[in-house]
Parts: sequence; structure tokens; C-alpha cells
Amino acid sequence: MPDTTTDGNAASPDEAAKLERARVLSEALPFMQRYDKRTVVVKYGGHAMGDEALGAEFARDIVLLKQSGINPIVVHGGGPQIGAMLTRLGIKSEFSGGLRITDKATVEIVEMVLAGSINKQIVAQLNQAGGRAVGLCGKDGNLIVARKVHQKIHDPESNIEKILDLGFVGEPEKINPEILDVILKSDIIPVIAPIGVSRDGETYNINADTVAGAIAAAMGAARMLLLTDVRGVLDKQGNLVEALTVEEARALMKDGTISGGMIPKLETCIDAAEGGVGGVVILDGRVRHAVLLELFTEHGAGTLIRKAAG
Repeated sequence: MPDTTTDGNAASPDEAAKLERARVLSEALPFMQRYDKRTVVVKYGGHAMGDEALGAEFARDIVLLKQSGINPIVVHGGGPQIGAMLTRLGIKSEFSGGLRITDKATVEIVEMVLAGSINKQIVAQLNQAGGRAVGLCGKDGNLIVARKVHQKIHDPESNIEKILDLGFVGEPEKINPEILDVILKSDIIPVIAPIGVSRDGETYNINADTVAGAIAAAMGAARMLLLTDVRGVLDKQGNLVEALTVEEARALMKDGTISGGMIPKLETCIDAAEGGVGGVVILDGRVRHAVLLELFTEHGAGTLIRKAAG
């Protein structure tokens, strides 16, 4: 049935467009009510973070969440930007198991890029979009107490398992959410760089997905969104899997359906779901308004992982 005006006549194209916008807003209402005053952690990374237009849209979408009564927390990565800076400075970077081996000189550059340059760019974008954002890293208020990561590797020559020293690469040992509790009671949006501090004061570079999961669990988040460069979890035919339980996700990793870089992302999702997060979603950050599509529409925009079906 065509859109009509109040006098029963067919609406003009301009009027039809206005009616469509009103319909979309009206249909979003129950989803806004579902997340009202709830916390949503958004891990912002991938190529979307380097696209100026997508970055501006992302900022507007996050500000819209805050204005609609949701409490967004943004956790960001910055691997490509770190790599570019290290190259510019002539510092060679090596990886093992997807983690950057980080010596003392490298961790200083990592902190400078993550907590300095990238963090403040995102804060500025959010403020430009009409929000009030503040940049943090794990050192602020002892938000992220970190411990050193020890990675096990198998030496094929000796058939012995060895411990690889990754340097100043860490993982969250404890999240102290007090500073976030204070911020979320205000109209401020926290933006967190994945830098942690050990109990003896050492600085550690931490995987941003891992930080997002730990913070989401500590805050009892209703949702955690991992913005990445893929549509979500794909089956063996390359089709998007819209929803998984933790048990189903583990089965897909075990039978080889999920492999490569998706495995650590899915493990983070499982940890967060088992840690009390209502649901974790892997979605394509290159899709325009992916955050709004996931939270405010019936079918979402990626793969939802929950502890159990329902």
C-alpha cells in the first residue's frame, strides 16, 4: 500500500521519505527501551577506523546511543597506526601468534600512538559530533591492572614446548571499574586505549579485543560489539551465522569451520559471555551505521554469541 498523507492522497517523494524516516524511528523504540540505561561496550578497530567518513558516522552513532539513554564505552585498537609509526622510526616489529613482540622502546611508541594520537582523534570526533568524550588508558585510575603474557610455542626440531618472551605484552589481571562507574553517571563517553599497568608499575600493550571483553564483563554490559573487517562468523559455505551459543561456537572451532584470526576473537567473545555479558556481536565495522543496525533493528548486523540460547 503506498504512503498517503492525512487527506488520503498519495504522498510526494519528499513526503514519502519523511514518512519512512518516521517509521524507522518508531520501530527503533522497543530496542531503545531494551538498552535504556544499560552499558554497551564497542571495540572500534579495523579499516573502518582509518576511514574519515566512516569515522565521522561512527562518532555520530555513538553520540546517538548516549543521547538515547544508553551508556556506550568505546575501546579502540590501532595496530596499523602503530606499525606505520614503528616503520617511520626504523624500529623492526615482529609478531607471534597474532601478538606484537614488544620491547621497552616499542612499548613507549605503542603507548604514544594508542593513548596519545589515536585516542585523542576519536575523542575529538565524538566531541565534534556533539558528544562529551574523555580519553583514558588502563593506567588512569588503575583501570586495567595487567600481567605479563607468557606464550607457549612448540619447537618442531626438539619436539619440546618452549616459553616465548613477548616483552611488554600483557593481559588484564583485574579491571577496576570505579572510574567508569563515575563517568557513566554523567553525560560523558569514555574512550579507552588498551594500555595496562602492572602491580609494579610496568606498562603493557594489551590486545584491544581482550580489553573490551574484560571491561564488558566487569561492567556487566548488556552487549559488547566487536567491529572488525568481516561480516561476522561464517559457515563452511561462507554464509553468515547470525547467532551462536558458547557451546556451538566451541564446536565450530573444534571442527575447523572457524580458523585463523577469527579464533582469538571468538575466544574473547566466549570469555565475555561466560563472564556475564548479555551478548557479544562480531560485525563488519565497514558497514555504514553498523552499531545502530545491530542494536536498533530486529535482525542485527553480525554474529551474536550468547552463553545459552534464548
